[in-house]
Amino acid sequence: MKRYAVIGAGPSGLSAARALQLRGIDVDGYEASSGVGGLWDIDNPRSTMYESAHLISSRTTTEFAEFPMDSDVDYPGHRALKAYFDSFADAFGLRDLFRFDTRVTRLEHGADGGWMLHAEGLEPRRYDGVILANGTLAEPHIPSFPGEFTGEIMHTSAYKRAGQLTGKRVLIIGAGNSGCDIAVDGVHHAASVDMSVRRGYYFVPRYIFGRPSDTLNQGRPLPARLKQFIDTRVLKAFTGDPVRFGFPKPDYRIYESHPIVNTLVLNHLGQGDLHVRADVDRFDGLTVHFRDGSSGEYDLILLATGYTLDYPFVDREHLHWEQASPKLFLNVFPASFNGLYVIGMIEASGIGWQGRFEQARMLAAYLAADEERAAAFRARVGGQPWPDTTGGYRYLGLDRMSYYVNKDAYRSAVRAATRSLEA
Repeated sequence: MKRYAVIGAGPSGLSAARALQLRGIDVDGYEASSGVGGLWDIDNPRSTMYESAHLISSRTTTEFAEFPMDSDVDYPGHRALKAYFDSFADAFGLRDLFRFDTRVTRLEHGADGGWMLHAEGLEPRRYDGVILANGTLAEPHIPSFPGEFTGEIMHTSAYKRAGQLTGKRVLIIGAGNSGCDIAVDGVHHAASVDMSVRRGYYFVPRYIFGRPSDTLNQGRPLPARLKQFIDTRVLKAFTGDPVRFGFPKPDYRIYESHPIVNTLVLNHLGQGDLHVRADVDRFDGLTVHFRDGSSGEYDLILLATGYTLDYPFVDREHLHWEQASPKLFLNVFPASFNGLYVIGMIEASGIGWQGRFEQARMLAAYLAADEERAAAFRARVGGQPWPDTTGGYRYLGLDRMSYYVNKDAYRSAVRAATRSLEA
């Protein structure tokens, strides 16, 4: 009987364990923390969560289809989500599949095609395959800047609560959803808050016409250019033009980078509680010089500069890395089909945890398929062009966008692949 390992007990790891469980496939899970939830468990030492964090996609577009949240809150906070993952794991007996407080240190490819898994405190164990589900938002991206800053520098991954900002002159470098959340926190606690940005952003309100904005247009997806045309005009009607608040004009169309679901930032900019600064030129003691020739003094710099993908326990060659991310068929399968698989290496507006479960269901269908179907699937992956999962959007050529997909195009391709394995 073949046996597989799952690394990580966050949403992606739980998705993988559940999908394999439904197929009757033997699985052992490994989680470095003491419980399920991944980054949504603020007490997890590797969590990048902070006290004010809530979903930026609404509950109904995010939850697992087979296990709706027991809540009528549209955008639950992280503690409600941790409780949700606990309930999900308990409802299906997933917790019993995992070893907690067990950090995987190394995966080695065996001559027989299997994988030896090394973990702290355990003897090495062989698996027929290993599913990497340790998340995408754990390894901070720390850029370098000319000069030296003599105050405090902290990545947003180390930010937990607004008290860390009390009385300080704060500069947030970068925006993004976390950076904007923290900026809003800072308005009520810091002495001052500035945001240094290098490009413009699109700001999406949580509610449009009284409904969560991502629940609109849930039918047949519009062509990319038409949706961009319509939504850009809807946003201008609801939020105005961010340029008038000091942001640069975006040099890309909406949805070609992840939008910011936080219009409170614009409110505070309009009230003078926040200020937008240009891109950083250099540091000089407590002074930060910006590329427009202006400068300011700060006590704390918060780097809202995102994360880098990290699968530290396996050599990159096994995942076919190309620059910032592995090159995988539908973001799951290495073309070599070497027994490694990845769940959760997707970013997309509205993909939700159900999207990750559909990834896992596709993988489980492959692992459960007879050899004829599995071989035909491998042949298609190796012999045909891979599906276009952009949905017609021209995503920015940034490292963080290297595994970005359009949710509708991606889920359609995943479902088609699953059907081919089950036919």
